[in-house]
Amino acid sequence: MNKPLPVLVSWSSGKDSAWALHTLRQQPEKYEVRGVFTTVTSTFDRVSLHSTPGWILRMQAERLSLPLYEIPIPYPCPNEAYEEAMRLFLDRIRTLPEGESARHLAFGDLFLEDIRGYREEKLRDTGFTPVFPIWGEDTRDLAMRMTGSGLKAMVTAVNTAALPAEFAGRWFDRQFLADSPSGVDPLGENGEFHTCVVDGPMFSTPIEVRPGKVVQREIALKADEDDNDLVNPVYAYADVERP
Repeated sequence: MNKPLPVLVSWSSGKDSAWALHTLRQQPEKYEVRGVFTTVTSTFDRVSLHSTPGWILRMQAERLSLPLYEIPIPYPCPNEAYEEAMRLFLDRIRTLPEGESARHLAFGDLFLEDIRGYREEKLRDTGFTPVFPIWGEDTRDLAMRMTGSGLKAMVTAVNTAALPAEFAGRWFDRQFLADSPSGVDPLGENGEFHTCVVDGPMFSTPIEVRPGKVVQREIALKADEDDNDLVNPVYAYADVERP
């Protein structure tokens, strides 16, 4: 009988990565999840894109009972800096003891072919293999399964070009899905919104939080300020606070 494949999961702190991890753990004969890894913007000590505070991220890892590998990145973060940070992370994983390391990296991508292709290209010839546990799932059906499973997630970031800023700070639940404008993917796969998971079947116990202050901020897509044609998106961010 084949041994399960050791896997590290790309942990965005949000619902999709949480569900990808949960899906892997539902197949113990095939996969052994050995840890999670996350890019963290050093300037703010927050998870990139999702804006999840570092203290929440570390509590998530505790509730998952898994090692957390933080990958520091700058802000703004040009692609070259991101790729160098990931290269250093892979080097770090290579040096782990045999019982802690893994050569398969799992991602919670759903249908964006360019993102999947990018991951596959960058891992080619590195000795690491990408895994996509929830790839191709119908996002409406998956959103309903998530919200019915006990998963609890706060909407921490909203692209105001897709959703009103007032959606930031809401809970990702069936009312949120019902209120979302047509054209918005139920899981925000096109970048419409991002979440922070605080409870669910992948956690040992819930993380008690409440929505905090909402601010709007333009996101610098590039570090090169000379690109006058670049239009930076405006996101509404809801902080996550202790109750």
